[in-house]
Amino acid sequence: MFFASDNWAGAADPIAESLSRHAKGMSPAYGTSDLDRRLEQRFNELFETELEVFFVGTGTAANSLALSAVNRPGGFVLCHRDAHLIEDECGAPEFFTSGARLAPITGDLGRVCPRALQKQLRRFDPNFVHHGQPMAVSITQATEVGTVYDVDQLNEISGIVHDYGLPLHMDGARFANALVHLDLTPAEMTWKAGVDVLSFGGTKNGCWCAEAVIFFRPELAKQMPFIRKRAAQLFSKTRFIAAQFHAYLDDDLWLGLAKHANEMATRLAEGIEKSSTGELAWKNQTNEVFVILPKSEAERLQDAGARFYPWPAPNDPNLELPDGHSMYRLVTSFCTEPGEIEQFLKLLG
Repeated sequence: MFFASDNWAGAADPIAESLSRHAKGMSPAYGTSDLDRRLEQRFNELFETELEVFFVGTGTAANSLALSAVNRPGGFVLCHRDAHLIEDECGAPEFFTSGARLAPITGDLGRVCPRALQKQLRRFDPNFVHHGQPMAVSITQATEVGTVYDVDQLNEISGIVHDYGLPLHMDGARFANALVHLDLTPAEMTWKAGVDVLSFGGTKNGCWCAEAVIFFRPELAKQMPFIRKRAAQLFSKTRFIAAQFHAYLDDDLWLGLAKHANEMATRLAEGIEKSSTGELAWKNQTNEVFVILPKSEAERLQDAGARFYPWPAPNDPNLELPDGHSMYRLVTSFCTEPGEIEQFLKLLG
């Protein structure tokens, strides 16, 4: 019963097979192989536009280098206060941008509040050098708490961001999970809704180690080749990232994997709702389920073999934890089996 993280999951069989197949023979290095070039074209076709794409090995690298490409002196990146960017990157965005700062924005259920964003942006006077200057806004899709921005919300956020002449970055570590929930095309959930830069994640959804930074405005990517090299993210054998992404996109494998993970999370959430012990903190939309449990019950479940983590409760006045209770996060993945769900729910009662 593995619900600790989708990072615990291995690689999907077609992706592992593609890695093995492309391990044979010789191939030009540093992204110059035919396999790499074909993959770049596939991303153009997938997103229905001409774009610039750079392959990297981790989500932290993708986020940090994406923001480095749009850096400004005294720069601020505005993001949700609970975003992975500000909470779980160990200062990497600040490090790779040579000192840019992250400004937290409030908002319910992991989504940036447009009014709070407007308020924060207004505090920057473009003629007052001492405060620095905003350089980008970053949102997470799906969010850190398993929710998503719909198209109207994306358009509202991007409208505000672009009114201030800033680029909008999307952290898409669980991009596929959000996409299948909303039933949109990749283009509809990104550049058509005003997203300028995307961190496109594959690792959490069945890849071994494959992430990409995508620029829908190619002029923003002029320095990215040098930034990526300097950050030690230009792999010599880039064909192994390309091999993963080719298999990932073939026959819409990536969407099928994300759909399965989401469905398993829905099954898990429905069972928790019917239990007399657990309570959903909020309704899940993707593959993360947040549940309120008595601490003693959580310990019993973990002792019985269930793997999941405690999670800090958000600063939400509408959410109160009873005495002796805590919040926990359960994450499903492309390889979660229905039997794991049934076993967990049976233990939960």
